[in-house]
Amino acid sequence: MPDIAFLLNGAPVHLDDVNPTRTLLDWLREERGLCGTKEGCNEGDCGACTVMVTDAEGPKALNACILFLPQLHGKAVRTVEGIAGPDGALHPVQEAMVAHHGSQCGFCTPGFVCAMAVAHAAGAEDHDDRLAGNLCRCTGYAPIIRAAEAAATQPVPEWMAEDLTPLKGAVGEPAATRQNHPPYVMPRTIGALAAWYQEHPDATLIAGATDVGLWVTKGLRSLEPVAFLGGISALKKITAMKSQIKIGAMATVADLREAIAPHHPHFAEMLRRYGSEQVRSAATVGGNIANGSPIGDSPPALIALGATLHLRRGDETRTLPLEDFFLAYGKQDRAPGEFVEAVSFKRQPDRLKCYKLSKRFDQDISAVLGCFNVTVEGGEVRAARIAFGGMAGIPKRAAALEAAILGQQWTEETVGTALGALDQDFTPLSDMRASADYRLEAARNMLVRYFLEDVGAQASVLEVTP
Repeated sequence: MPDIAFLLNGAPVHLDDVNPTRTLLDWLREERGLCGTKEGCNEGDCGACTVMVTDAEGPKALNACILFLPQLHGKAVRTVEGIAGPDGALHPVQEAMVAHHGSQCGFCTPGFVCAMAVAHAAGAEDHDDRLAGNLCRCTGYAPIIRAAEAAATQPVPEWMAEDLTPLKGAVGEPAATRQNHPPYVMPRTIGALAAWYQEHPDATLIAGATDVGLWVTKGLRSLEPVAFLGGISALKKITAMKSQIKIGAMATVADLREAIAPHHPHFAEMLRRYGSEQVRSAATVGGNIANGSPIGDSPPALIALGATLHLRRGDETRTLPLEDFFLAYGKQDRAPGEFVEAVSFKRQPDRLKCYKLSKRFDQDISAVLGCFNVTVEGGEVRAARIAFGGMAGIPKRAAALEAAILGQQWTEETVGTALGALDQDFTPLSDMRASADYRLEAARNMLVRYFLEDVGAQASVLEVTP
């Protein structure tokens, strides 16, 4: 029985005893000679290595440079060489790229074609969002967008349909049978993961690999042993119950964005700027939390919603407020062998607004991310949960600011008086993204914006028309 089985451009592939942290990009170019998939940044930012990966949930555009081979098990992969038909017939997006002169120098074109083919298969027409993770080094976006628009009305080619029923394969042999490479496992249940991780507490858990992938490609780290969590379907569920919403740790950011939009649309809109389509389709909610980054985009929003974190170690489970999970920079309240299982929060009226400040609109790390959830009744502030990213070594609530507005009339005067409380909450650092003074001023302005929008003013630059 092979360790890994998947379809590559329509043909079955069976791999035994592979290095579990070998990337698909390296394997394609070095073992299969499929050099259409390019290496640009090698960290998931430029999109030159974009491939099409299809599973039971449908096709996704993913970055091959930070996609490890075991993550492909039971799926179907198409590189730019497989986007065209077996007889050489061009895919509609390829024809449109030629007709509209969208290829430019050509280095990034294969990645664009794969991302466009995924959007085409999904019937998506939000081309600016879909292609935000593909960088054209010749600034040729206008003809590329025109090509995407022209191809949108064309039918999906028949040869792409065979990927809709990906190769079904069993889990590979136990890690102990692998002789030549570091051991790894691909558990199928939460219980199996819990038992294995308790026995291997120093192991690396790999969810979407959008961060761990860089440990290998940039940090040149050797990770062993590792567990790939993509086969645990129970961890991918997002459940909207009568009283709460529960998000499994393996739910992707793309899944969360779609699921949260009916409940908290401003949160979903902020997630549109979380990485790129390729990153959102791989990155997981649990990974974004467990990473503990002070500039992770989902924790401040979840903290503002009063989220509870669900942790598991072996057969034992525990819960704690999400804000209490982050202790200090690089340190979380997580015992050896314990992992994030889910995060949940109460159903509530939508009062949440999330403001992401970064140098670029698309695909950029936040300098400051402010999330505000203020309840006003009878003109008085009855409850407030306000959290920031980028203002401290951890995602953190603004306790002094909350106290300054609680019980006060919801007025411009109250907001103006409360702004100084942020100095008690945060002593931000200066770095390449922003100075400390700029971060504090931006955070204050976010509260002002929240108030102005709440009383009916238009404050979003995306809503300004000439």
